[in-house]
Amino acid sequence: MKIVVLEADAVGKDMSYEGYSKFGELEIYGNLPQDKVKETIQDADIIVSNKLLINESVLAGSKVKMIAEAATGYNNIDVEYCKNAGIRVANVAGYSTDSVAQHTIALVLSVYEKLSYYNDFVKSGKYAASSTFCHVENYFHEIAGKTWGIVGLGAIGRATAKLAEAFGAKVIYYSASGNTYDVDYEAVDFDTLLKNSDIITVHCPLTDKTNGLFDAEAFHKMKSAAVLVNVARGPIVHAKALVEALNNNEIMAAGLDVFEVEPMAADNPLQTFEDDSRLILTPHIGWGTVEARQRVIDEVELNIQAFLDGVNRNVIA
Repeated sequence: MKIVVLEADAVGKDMSYEGYSKFGELEIYGNLPQDKVKETIQDADIIVSNKLLINESVLAGSKVKMIAEAATGYNNIDVEYCKNAGIRVANVAGYSTDSVAQHTIALVLSVYEKLSYYNDFVKSGKYAASSTFCHVENYFHEIAGKTWGIVGLGAIGRATAKLAEAFGAKVIYYSASGNTYDVDYEAVDFDTLLKNSDIITVHCPLTDKTNGLFDAEAFHKMKSAAVLVNVARGPIVHAKALVEALNNNEIMAAGLDVFEVEPMAADNPLQTFEDDSRLILTPHIGWGTVEARQRVIDEVELNIQAFLDGVNRNVIA
């Protein structure tokens, strides 16, 4: 049995895959180029992938029996081909719920409390030169009593809702899919969410309905003191429209962990907005706490063990 890990670095260089060696010969690549995938997997029985395209063009002629996806999303895998070819595909679900919810709160607090501004004020020496014990000229507010709108009430949306409630916010939600949930939160339409929310956090999948959901029209309808945070998928928020909304003070601030193209394109208009107290950008790290990444490694190992034992676990194909 030969197991080939194609993108070990995608889960972090501090993570170890050595436990997989108990299954047989183990071959690990940090970040294999796409054009090397086909030749690399020819004699592999099991491959561990993340973002590389795994389709007929690379699988044909190989002896691959299982693809273990080290992520929840599996749009990089041609699932239909794998079904027809008898190749098992299994993913990892639910590993990052707490991590992403926590990062959501971190982004909200960073811009809601103007932490970048006040950090710079102290470190620049301005505070040391001040004649007063505090400086509150960049105004900020309490979350308690505010309305927190959630787009997408899946596992991460619900985890975020609980944290929002802990801060004293009233939670409402919008479901682009039209699903309703047995929860205490009020379901509202999109326009109502935009008009009533002081904070909006996005946790929904990227679909035809959510692609470009936050466009110029949406920003026009939001409160001027509103904060938007997107930890879902980049194309849900139109970058140029967001920058214009910030420049025109249509909304107060935003925090983004995801982008239309990743890594971010050099000409992304978000790069032109320089006020860090109103816009904070992180490089798709919401999922990436040490604990969450270790769960990925552990869950993939369990998926491989289940496959070898003839047990269906997290099976996609």
